[in-house]
Amino acid sequence: MSQINRYLLRNLFLATIVVTGALSAAIWLTQSLRLVELVVEGGAGFGAFAHLALLSFPTFLSIVLPFGVLTAVLFTYNRLTQDSELVVMRAAGLGPMALARPVLILALIGTLFCFMLSVWLGPAAQRSLVALRQSVRSDVSAMLLREGTFNELSDKLTIYVRDRLPDGSLEDILIHDGRQPGVTTTIVAASGTITDADGTPRVLVHDGTQSKFTEATGKAEWLEFERYAVDLQSLRRELAPRWVEPRERTLEQLWTPDANDPIDQRFAGRLRAELHNRLASPFLVLSFATIALAALLPGEFSRRGRGRRITVAAVGALVLQAAVLGIVSLIGKVPVLAGLLYLFVLAPVPLCLWYLRRDGMGRSLPAAPGKGVG
Repeated sequence: MSQINRYLLRNLFLATIVVTGALSAAIWLTQSLRLVELVVEGGAGFGAFAHLALLSFPTFLSIVLPFGVLTAVLFTYNRLTQDSELVVMRAAGLGPMALARPVLILALIGTLFCFMLSVWLGPAAQRSLVALRQSVRSDVSAMLLREGTFNELSDKLTIYVRDRLPDGSLEDILIHDGRQPGVTTTIVAASGTITDADGTPRVLVHDGTQSKFTEATGKAEWLEFERYAVDLQSLRRELAPRWVEPRERTLEQLWTPDANDPIDQRFAGRLRAELHNRLASPFLVLSFATIALAALLPGEFSRRGRGRRITVAAVGALVLQAAVLGIVSLIGKVPVLAGLLYLFVLAPVPLCLWYLRRDGMGRSLPAAPGKGVG
């Protein structure tokens, strides 16, 4: 690879990383707001939030990367044009196809990376994200870790914990339990722990008192104890079995839905659409890159800039992305449109490369006799 190609490729890589990182951070922040609500409701800590946020990252990275490459190519080649570097390179004998080589290398690397995201990393991260999300929602003990507040676990049970120590023990506990019909129990204890022995969640309290009021007799009982256990099994939120979403499935599961699962058969179209979307969408990196090249490399240099061409390239990429999304949504109902999806995704590549090659061949033709070269 020549020194010029290495120089171009280095600038393209840097611009792609910066743009993709900025776009991903913006989307990640919006997604994190939804996770904050989930974590707060479940009472989980910052570690669970960070884990959930990290798992959500690969899901949208494969969507952002094509636009990152498009923006990087437009920015880099437009800057080279404004600084007259591209003019010098062309004067040195580099045609459009030679100048396009670093972009094509970058696009091929980005396409392979998108394939890895859409085929392997994205579904795996989504499965882990859903599993962790289910765990947070069903974990009663995590809710009890919110100290300094009255935790209303149900209409009949309220637990207050003043502080939770690093070793997991609790201090100054108040439990108001009305789950037994006609009986109200209030427990005050100096300390306690949360246990989950044999799958049964319970609060084990020490050195406290228990007052019990029976409505039928109108009597109140008072008891001092050294150790007392409050069973929370009835509060465990058993989550119903759920249908595995298409974006969580492997390619094999999308290709061969479960014939014995009526839901799989009912939503076979969604599974088929997800399969083709995963296989076709990575090629958008290559298509967006060639669209940017076709917008900036051909034609004469103009000091007025190429804002119009950049706008056309950006609009063209957005239209292509919208068309792809529209076709994917229709594949579930009309399977024959799958071929049209691949046509739309791949068609810009040969068309734009042909346009670049034709422009290069036109520039290499000798001037006509008696006429100067413009």
